[in-house]
Amino acid sequence: MSLNTAEKQKLIETHQVHQTDTGSAEVQVAMLSKRISKLSDHLQVNIHDFASRQGLLKMIGKRKRLLSYIKDRNVEKYQALVKKIGIRG
Repeated sequence: MSLNTAEKQKLIETHQVHQTDTGSAEVQVAMLSKRISKLSDHLQVNIHDFASRQGLLKMIGKRKRLLSYIKDRNVEKYQALVKKIGIRG
């Protein structure tokens, strides 16, 4: 359920803070959100894939921590990111 290079590059370009940004919290949240959506689709078909379910829960936790970090730093940036990605914040 990983992202291919083209998908990663597109996500980086749409969420980067500056020109050479590839790992800011905003980019990481966008990539995690995309991976979470792909993995949740996979788990709806394969209900007994418990190892992937555990990985999904870890990714959700990491995204939650990153969003909390962004919210503590700048609330406006957090709200804009949540709206742009389309998750409940």
